[in-house]
Amino acid sequence: MINITIEDRQGHRQPVEIPEDISLSLMEVLKASDHNILATCGGMALCATCHVQVVEGSEQYFHATDAELDLLDTLPDAGHDSRLACQLRINEDMDGMVFRIKGEE
Repeated sequence: MINITIEDRQGHRQPVEIPEDISLSLMEVLKASDHNILATCGGMALCATCHVQVVEGSEQYFHATDAELDLLDTLPDAGHDSRLACQLRINEDMDGMVFRIKGEE
């Protein structure tokens, strides 16, 4: 199992267990785990409503692609540690990571 922690907009943290070798994005896991995340475009990296902050974890996940950065640049609260949950594919390297939900409610 891959264990991550999700922090909601109020600062409450909840652990999430994800089976290994699952072919889902973090956005899909958040929606399946009943977290309050819009993801309006359905994972196409067009709306930024699945904006998350990488709070703790592997350095490689702090770096977005150029296309993702272009979209994140439109958000007033995006930082160097911002990512779109739809662009983060779940894998074993994510074990122990903490993500904060930042996107619209």
